[in-house]
Amino acid sequence: MSGRRELPLMRHSTSAHSLRNSRITIAIAVGIFLGCVFAFFFPHGFFLSNPNFHSPHLSNSIAQVVSTPCESSERLNMLKADFAAASKRNVDLKKQVKELTEKLRWAKQGKDQAEEQVVVLGEQHKAGPFGTVKSLRTNPTIIPDESVNPRLAKTLEKVAVQREIIVGLANSNVKEMLEVWFNSIKKVGIPNYLVVALDDEIANFCESNDVPVYKRDPDEGIDSVGKTGGNHAVSALKFRILREFLQLGYSVLLSDVDIVYLQNPFDYLYRDSDVESMTDGHNNLTAYGYDDVFDEPPMGWARYAHTMRIWVYNSGFFYLRATIPSIELLDRVANRLSREKAWDQAVFNEELFFPSHPGYDGLHASRRTMDFYLFMNSKVLFKTVRKDANLIKLKPVIVHVNYHPDKLPRMKAIVEFYVNGKQDALKPFPDGSDW
Repeated sequence: MSGRRELPLMRHSTSAHSLRNSRITIAIAVGIFLGCVFAFFFPHGFFLSNPNFHSPHLSNSIAQVVSTPCESSERLNMLKADFAAASKRNVDLKKQVKELTEKLRWAKQGKDQAEEQVVVLGEQHKAGPFGTVKSLRTNPTIIPDESVNPRLAKTLEKVAVQREIIVGLANSNVKEMLEVWFNSIKKVGIPNYLVVALDDEIANFCESNDVPVYKRDPDEGIDSVGKTGGNHAVSALKFRILREFLQLGYSVLLSDVDIVYLQNPFDYLYRDSDVESMTDGHNNLTAYGYDDVFDEPPMGWARYAHTMRIWVYNSGFFYLRATIPSIELLDRVANRLSREKAWDQAVFNEELFFPSHPGYDGLHASRRTMDFYLFMNSKVLFKTVRKDANLIKLKPVIVHVNYHPDKLPRMKAIVEFYVNGKQDALKPFPDGSDW
């Protein structure tokens, strides 16, 4: 009996001992495992007792946390700088796009030859086959500078069409002719014209007749001439005034007020030269040039000398593209007229045609003579056209009463004939003048 009792106790003791051994073994295993883990992740110990100890992972994390505010500030400054630079580049690009658009518009507006020349301007080329080579004639337009005259720039922005405008200067001395002038423009339906008023009376007169007008700022010396001067004085003044129009980037069709408009002149311009001007010539030879032979008998075999002749351009009606040569022409003429007692038309032609020679640099400007039957002077009309059954059927673009002093009655007669159909309106006038 007692033996049977001892057996369970021995079994219980053995089981308890095994359980304890198993727990110790598990604990040791767990400890070894954790030790391996800590040894792997913390090879230098769990506690950083060494002040020289440096953990790359921990250091980087701390540095990242500490430097975040500084980096954010620096990055913000960098972003601001990048934004400012991008904004500047954007402004520059817009400016370049505007300039390219303007050049493209001018290229499309010109004739085929002018288009090709503007596109290839500045490029180097090889000479083509015989008979195919053509030089460049069309200078590029300048970059507009609105700081020259902001008030005028605003006026032109409203009035001009495709950066072109008719400009007429007037004071109270030519008030009646001015009225015929702008009424003929209105009748044709030309929107882009402007009167530069040289006194208050003309400014008020234009405003009361719904005529676009610009009154210049006071300018001593210049304004005294403009207010009291006659036709020639005002004509000389225009060369200084027109400069601002060109600097603002607008091409100008300068017009004296003794002109009657019968068609829109902008429909008949070529725009392939710096200057397009009507001529004082009255036929093909005088208008477009001819070989005039000078005879000097004492020279014997060499008695005949050939000379090139052309009648002068009229300084009362010409078209200037907004180019450097055009502005240089205005500067040259205005400068000479301020120093010399000379006729502005003579100076205008001398500066335009005289070539470079010792002691003088000629103007490098391209020129075109207008069709003298379309842009007609009064000599052509009264001496030739009105007497020719075929020519009288033609309708000119403008008629400039430049050859006759009785300007106003002839202007009115031209309106009566071409506009109102009065067939005998031109007959009472002589070919020339009485004096």
